Amino acid sequence: MSAPTPNDIEIATRAADHFTRIYYATYDSDTRLADLPQFYRQSSSLTWNGKPFQGADGLRQLIETMPMTKHDVQSFDCHPIPGTQPPSLLITVSGNVTHGRGPSGNPPNTPNRAIDGHPRVFSQTFMLVPDPAAPPTKPGEVAKYYVSADALRFVG
Repeated sequence: MSAPTPNDIEIATRAADHFTRIYYATYDSDTRLADLPQFYRQSSSLTWNGKPFQGADGLRQLIETMPMTKHDVQSFDCHPIPGTQPPSLLITVSGNVTHGRGPSGNPPNTPNRAIDGHPRVFSQTFMLVPDPAAPPTKPGEVAKYYVSADALRFVG
């Protein structure tokens, strides 16, 4: 296997930036139950704070009971994985997420450690793989990917 080229890294970084912006905007939208599963396939694995889910249906099961969210992405890092062209991508994202209406929307007796309403620090890692069903890309164009694996953990 050869090391990623500067062009691979540049294209991977653009793809990761594009993915993170669209993914979290979709996650925080009113249409997330219909739209977010489109990022996944039935073979995708998802671990949400230690609890496993399988595929787009597992993701739907997770988010249908979750209050609305607001993600504030602080940073992401992307590593192209050699072996495919375009390369698979390992993306690590960190930031804050608020579930529900925020602290001002909670009843006064809500504990500080409750998930609803309080921003929580999260770290999320994605393995994106090229989507074989997507039309071929032109040179320099960002490839179409889907989430093969996704692991989120609250860290604060």
